[in-house]
Amino acid sequence: MLRTAVSLLALLACLAAHPFAQQAEPAAKAEARSTKADARSAKPAMVVNVNSASAAELEQLPGIGPKVAARIVDYRTKKGPYRKLEELMNVQGIGEKSFLKLRSQLSIGGASAPTSQQQ
Repeated sequence: MLRTAVSLLALLACLAAHPFAQQAEPAAKAEARSTKADARSAKPAMVVNVNSASAAELEQLPGIGPKVAARIVDYRTKKGPYRKLEELMNVQGIGEKSFLKLRSQLSIGGASAPTSQQQ
């Protein structure tokens, strides 16, 4: 009986160490990761102009709730339009981490005037 148990353990150790067994697990993990990435990328990322967006529009951004959205609008009202996206980090509730997550979904709009060349 003891010999059978030892043989069974040796067989299980050999199966676990087999190259095919080691390759199957990462492939399953990679497939699961790609499925999650596909689900995230299937959702279109919207771009919000922080100088013209309403609080309701700002709330559509991930991690922005009603209070933070209201603070973004209040800051804009008191200080004027945002000149740089980084100014959002001056708003309470938006730190560097959340700003970096949102940066690709934010714009400040057409703040620059078109230049004309006269001769």
